[in-house]
Amino acid sequence: MQIYLTGKQRDALVLIAKSSGKRQNVVIREAIDRLIERTGNDQKESIVPKAAGMWQNRADSPDFRGLRLEWNR
Repeated sequence: MQIYLTGKQRDALVLIAKSSGKRQNVVIREAIDRLIERTGNDQKESIVPKAAGMWQNRADSPDFRGLRLEWNR
């Protein structure tokens, strides 16, 4: 995969890599990992409230209480 950086981004990346003693590709991968982690957590938190009650009032849902009673026997 190729990415294109602005001059400002490229200069900052060079400085970060030099000051951390890491290669530029390592710095980029670490930054992407942090973004994925942060974005993934935010998405989970925003999806959960939307999913609450999504099965209520559905005519095609099985009788979950009956199934649970049967399983508990």
